[in-house]
Amino acid sequence: MNASSFDQAGVRNYALVTLAYWGFTITDGALRMLVLLYFHTLGYTPLEVAMLFLFYEIFGIVTNFFGGWIGTRFGVKLTLYGGIALQIVALLLLTPVNESWAIALAVPYVMFAQAISGIAKDLTKMSSKSAIRLVIPQEAQSSLFKWVAILTGSKNALKGAGFFLGSLLLGTFGYTNALIAMAVGLFVVLLSSWWLPASMGKVKTKIKFRQLFSKSKEINILSAARFFLFGARDVWFVVALPVFLYGTLNWSFEQVGGFLAIWVIGYGLVQSFAPTLLRRIGSGRAPQASTIRFWTGILMAVPAAIAIALQMGRPAGQTIIIGLTIFGVVFAFNSAVHSYLVLAYSQDDKVALNVGFYYMANSGGRLAGTVLSGLVFQRYGLVGCLWVSAVFVVLAELVTLRLPDPQAAQAIAQKQGGS
Repeated sequence: MNASSFDQAGVRNYALVTLAYWGFTITDGALRMLVLLYFHTLGYTPLEVAMLFLFYEIFGIVTNFFGGWIGTRFGVKLTLYGGIALQIVALLLLTPVNESWAIALAVPYVMFAQAISGIAKDLTKMSSKSAIRLVIPQEAQSSLFKWVAILTGSKNALKGAGFFLGSLLLGTFGYTNALIAMAVGLFVVLLSSWWLPASMGKVKTKIKFRQLFSKSKEINILSAARFFLFGARDVWFVVALPVFLYGTLNWSFEQVGGFLAIWVIGYGLVQSFAPTLLRRIGSGRAPQASTIRFWTGILMAVPAAIAIALQMGRPAGQTIIIGLTIFGVVFAFNSAVHSYLVLAYSQDDKVALNVGFYYMANSGGRLAGTVLSGLVFQRYGLVGCLWVSAVFVVLAELVTLRLPDPQAAQAIAQKQGGS
């Protein structure tokens, strides 16, 4: 860090936001793996398992839509810690469910609890990303890219650790005790991180309802690309891959959770180091529109290549490990540049609104990917999911062809604001 990027209060706020986000992220990853594996072992079909996460994604869309408005009106402290508190509620709500519950009762109940978890996740994410933009000056674009990448990359690494933790807790302590342990841990995070300024992210002017819909061409384009990008990941990652590993390749809980954990941790580490790596292979300046087009273009070929290899009869375990490792590295660069660009295109007084709108599209892509992951896998297997993933990446690439560079977009926005 340097003085031009942070003052002392900024350092403290960055640390508080990051620690709170880390604590939440571990439980979020652990809960997803816990629910997925537990209900799969109870005999739920892939589509039924996918339906358990349906409200998680739907309410994530709603939360991101209104969350930006709440953040600008009441401050991101309220939305950040409100998200953590709601996650505790979701964890405790899930504890009574067991194998004696009929599917007709268990599915809607778990969907309701997951809806609360979806609200919690996107309140926390929107708040964390907005807070980072607010503690770094507008002119410090390289520093912004660096610290956003560190926050996002570390979050993904810890989410991967959460995947392993969830499978480990399930195998060691059982479903109910694992949920209680996570709720207690998250309550400690809530109590120990209560010193963010209440005014952070607030704006003095009243935000009108029509302003919730982004009118920035750049944010709209980037949001559409984000929808397809994350749909491309989750169509094979959410349900298809873990069920394939457990049910087809006969991996244990710990092996499934461990592999997914390593994948997400590696993805997060690459994302954290993306600014340094891009600086070495590029001109040293912050990412441009061409950067995201380049990395999305490379990603187009990866799921298609994995699908072809599986169709040609290549060893499934080896093909998946190698192919998804490549996918994770390329996807990490895409995600890091995406997370930077949405903030680079945003002015201070609109950052929470823009981030909320942008992650609404992210949640929409995850929703589409989640539903398709269960549906396509049940009918066409993992290969079918990979082909759908390839199509989604192609669509993301086509959308980004209209994306301008951040500096040009900011100059136009400032000119319009002054006229």
